Amino acid sequence: MEDHLVVLVVLTALLGLVVPWTGEALQPAVTPLLALLMLGVSLTFDLATLRSVLRRPRVALLATLLVYGPMSLLALGLATLVFGDGPLWLGLVLLGTLPTDVSSPLLVWLARGNVALATVCNALNTALAPVLVPLLFLGYTGVRLDAPVVSLAGELALTVLVPTVLGVGLRTRFPGRVARLEPALSATGSLTYLALLLAVVGPNADLVRAEPATVGLLVGVAVALNLAGYLVALAASPLLPARDDRVAMWFTVSKKEFSIAAFLVVASGLPDAVALPAVVYAVVQMLTSPLVARRAARNDDTPDRDRPPPVRGSG
Repeated sequence: MEDHLVVLVVLTALLGLVVPWTGEALQPAVTPLLALLMLGVSLTFDLATLRSVLRRPRVALLATLLVYGPMSLLALGLATLVFGDGPLWLGLVLLGTLPTDVSSPLLVWLARGNVALATVCNALNTALAPVLVPLLFLGYTGVRLDAPVVSLAGELALTVLVPTVLGVGLRTRFPGRVARLEPALSATGSLTYLALLLAVVGPNADLVRAEPATVGLLVGVAVALNLAGYLVALAASPLLPARDDRVAMWFTVSKKEFSIAAFLVVASGLPDAVALPAVVYAVVQMLTSPLVARRAARNDDTPDRDRPPPVRGSG
């Protein structure tokens, strides 16, 4: 699954465009799929590994600063440069304010990075999302999001916090048994990743086919923002001497959680087009991330004795 994930991502995206109902059928299952993804990744490290990450809170704080600071400003700049105003401008600004995508720890695992650090960073900036996303969006656009904070926080807890606690607890309690399942966990994570991609592409296939020029422009902007995310993370490399930590930072900063955008657009009564930049970015990042992860895994020269437990059995 890992060796062929890039090809499978392309084929899945094409399937969603050609046979939209396959993705539409999966759309109601997005939240359970995200929770399953987090559970699988959290089963790869135990409480001791988690504690070692929590002893270095500055790294997680740095990641959160980069996610909500430079990335939101870069998105604002691109939105103003390309669109000026209108729904797509609002959508691209909203995209920049989003937290890290829930799938980022999976890509860190495939890239042989520090999965526990990626999970902590993800949990931290996701927990702040119900407050920071509306505040940043209001400050940048003057538009108030009608964000149901309690409902959003509850959904994020179900997709991130609960699966993480459960996974780490099981790994700590039954280390040997869970370790033997890691190849299956990797395959399950990859399949879940593909299912999420299908759930994004299928419901939006008609819009993509109806507005090819607009979507093409959004793809270019999304690639630029995604690349900028990796460059922002690379700029922080001097503060992260460990290779595994740098890998975790790459995917934490560059990936954005698209489902929150759709949730806020519907709750706030904004035009559907506002969610389109997040949809396009979701597809772009799900295509580029496996490429980066595969390259990083191939270039990994970390001695086995220095490798953290989370990456054992990841291929």
